[in-house]
Amino acid sequence: MRKGQVNVFFLLLFLSLSSASDQKWRKAMMSAYNSSSSSSSMMMNRVGSSILFPIHGNVYPTGYYNVTINIGHPPKPYFLDLDTGSDLTWLQCNAPCVHCIEAPHPLYQPSNDLVACRHPLCAALHPPDYKCESPDQCDYEVEYADGGSSLGVLVRDVFSLNYTNGVRLSPRLALGCGYDQIPGTSYHPLDGILGLGRGKSSIVSQLQSQGLVRNVVGHCLSGRGGGFLFFGDGLYDSSHVTWTSMSQEFTKYYSPGSAELHFGGKATGIKNLIVIFDSGSSYTYLNSQAYQALTLLLKKELSGRSLKEAPEDQTLPLCWKGRKPFRSVHDAKKYFKTSLALAFANIGRRKTQFELHPEAYLIISNKGNVCLGILNGTQVGLQNLNVIGDISMQDRMVVYDNEKQVIGWSPANCDHLPRFKSAYYM
Repeated sequence: MRKGQVNVFFLLLFLSLSSASDQKWRKAMMSAYNSSSSSSSMMMNRVGSSILFPIHGNVYPTGYYNVTINIGHPPKPYFLDLDTGSDLTWLQCNAPCVHCIEAPHPLYQPSNDLVACRHPLCAALHPPDYKCESPDQCDYEVEYADGGSSLGVLVRDVFSLNYTNGVRLSPRLALGCGYDQIPGTSYHPLDGILGLGRGKSSIVSQLQSQGLVRNVVGHCLSGRGGGFLFFGDGLYDSSHVTWTSMSQEFTKYYSPGSAELHFGGKATGIKNLIVIFDSGSSYTYLNSQAYQALTLLLKKELSGRSLKEAPEDQTLPLCWKGRKPFRSVHDAKKYFKTSLALAFANIGRRKTQFELHPEAYLIISNKGNVCLGILNGTQVGLQNLNVIGDISMQDRMVVYDNEKQVIGWSPANCDHLPRFKSAYYM
């Protein structure tokens, strides 16, 4: 689970692209930006296709989802934890490394293109009264909710990306060269973090500031493992999506604001739950009050049925065993018939509900027990935040539209990469 620092202005740069088709694309984009803003939007729709990445991993037993990004010149692959809960993208790097942890690839060799301390991008990572110790470089330190952290310097380097229409591009983007890492409780052996948050220091915001893609992030996590991540708005039909407004109060996160917990189609009276969407969290977290209320309701529903609590199973805090081991959540659904939901209040509109069917809150442990994938967030230091994690976003497309300031979701087939709008709706 990741928490990053946001709000940064990134200068508009048009960078040289390698191929002839890239040069034509760049000229078209520059022409568009020299015209009116409406013409620019039309050009973005016509030319600027989305960028698509296959996702690997699962909620259980792997415990995370990641994508492969090619960075550097020549480009080298790195496995990055996709994290909508933070902004800064960073790699473990040889600067040299003071403390680096296990990773699948050799340490990133940083470019000599340092981000200066007085650059607006660097200023956004520090408080207003921050004083530059080294004017020629931008030092950073990010800390995450699980206790992990990364310390390093900001550099620019080439990201090798492909549009879905086949056009290649190689923008120079800012990323962290992390030379001192402390692993958190949810540590995974990856090369770094792909920051996808709301702030302008995130990768998609930097791409948007260069006119390369719309500031839209979306992901589709398959319950069977894998899925896909995309930048831009060219891979979904907004009419198929349930939308809710982003909070103007909790701007550090992708938050629809406060919600009320529903159980079995009825309001529980547990209100004012500040909810955030965080792909850096494998599981969903509720504050103590909501978690205790939910577990009581579930235990009441299960009373008299042939399920027994299994405290010996340490996979998750609350597990149950049946008469015989479960093979899938589908096998356990006959016991968990009641759906859950978080109801968000949209200003001037009826409440929008984010429904949680059994597949969105249960896992089957390696012991064949069924376990609750909703945890007590207060116990792990989330205070009053309530996190919608990967388990609850499986088998649905989730879109964060930073331009329209809305979050959307729809049931989807995440097992196959989309080729055009509506290609993967169920």
